[in-house]
Amino acid sequence: MRYYNTLIETIGDTPLVKLNSVNKGIKGTILVKVEYFNPGNSVKDRIALKMIEDAEKEGVLKPGGTIIEGTSGNTGMGLALVAQAKGYKCIFTLADKQSQEKIDILRAVGAEVIVCPTNVPPEDPRSYYSVAKQLNKDIPNSFYPNQYDNVSNTAAHYESTGPEIWRDTEGKITHYAAGMGTGGTICGTSKYLKEQNAGVVSVAIDSYGSVFKKYKETGVFDEQEIYPYLTEGIGEDILPKNVDFDMIDHIVKVTDKDGAVMARRLAREEGLFIGWSCGSAVHGALEFAKENLKEDDVMVILLPDHGTRYLGKVYNDNWMKDHGFLESRKFATAKDIIQGRNGSGELKTIQQDVKVGEAILTMNQNGIDQVPVVDAKGDFVGSLNDTKVLKSLLDNPDIKNAAVSEIMEPPFQFVGMDNTVDVLSSLIRKNASALLVRDEENKVHIVTQSDLLMAISAN
Repeated sequence: MRYYNTLIETIGDTPLVKLNSVNKGIKGTILVKVEYFNPGNSVKDRIALKMIEDAEKEGVLKPGGTIIEGTSGNTGMGLALVAQAKGYKCIFTLADKQSQEKIDILRAVGAEVIVCPTNVPPEDPRSYYSVAKQLNKDIPNSFYPNQYDNVSNTAAHYESTGPEIWRDTEGKITHYAAGMGTGGTICGTSKYLKEQNAGVVSVAIDSYGSVFKKYKETGVFDEQEIYPYLTEGIGEDILPKNVDFDMIDHIVKVTDKDGAVMARRLAREEGLFIGWSCGSAVHGALEFAKENLKEDDVMVILLPDHGTRYLGKVYNDNWMKDHGFLESRKFATAKDIIQGRNGSGELKTIQQDVKVGEAILTMNQNGIDQVPVVDAKGDFVGSLNDTKVLKSLLDNPDIKNAAVSEIMEPPFQFVGMDNTVDVLSSLIRKNASALLVRDEENKVHIVTQSDLLMAISAN
């Protein structure tokens, strides 16, 4: 007879599945690691088992004890399943932005759930971090796993997730992408993969309102970056000890809407009924892949959980409409804008070593007020806009004899052809005065604010 002694013996060995629809037009092989095949329907089953078994070995968790944890829901589910198999009690604290499904599921498997306010600082005694810590102090024979700072979190992925991906891709993986929350999933897996092949590129997916991306790029913990967002399971307003920025090569931020919309596309087009942050992971990874993957590359994107956690949110049309994620009005897309030009107008670019004066002349002759800057290889390395050029000339008239590279702004962001005007508009406001898109024939086009105005007025 073939059977398992307990449910927790089924944790791990989740499958890789090839994407075939949402990644059309993107080079390389793109696989997703579907973690809802774990018994608790999420990747967090892995760390739950590892944290509890390590605590038992260290004598921190004793028979009959109580496990207390602050969780976004999935870690709690994993801990509850392991606790059932090993005879422990569970108390979980959650932020009130978590879905009701997660709260109901935790209670269904026998856990006590305490819901705490989201929009308070981590050190506030009402936050779900602080409440969990206080319960741990007050309840005898209790164990606080603290998935944020417990290195068993990272170790679980180093010991299981990483080796599984390496084995199942036969060592051909070139890019690994995952959401970034506690840090264990992205960093533990990346550490293992990079030890096998230092060339493996790791891409972490972050949320707007989280501190990670700016901290990685500047080393500055900017509290101004922190603001409320809806996506569950990624992003943080703290720096967990499980986050090792040396294991992360790139961080891509994704909006709440883009993650939710992609989650629904994955269910509809790929048959993958997954959670909100899974949609974020795929959207962010594909945005990176559009410009960075080659034909022979293999990218693996980790999908952390199941769609049943989000039936009242992402998969509820009324909820999506109420939050502006599912518009009753049909907006034009970047593709519509490009096709509306009837193939006219090649993209104008300026070489970075051209003098500023020559660049001004080119912009005037072509009637453009913003233009991408390229290097000798044709790679997009910067941008110029007439406002910045004018300010530079007023500050220093001699700048017209300097190279464009001395005054250029960061390059315009590349976005997908299927992004709608409302999304494009928000990106222009946040990041730059224009956006770039690459079509199915690999030609690059620019989308400006005036393009968006025309598209909206024509609708």
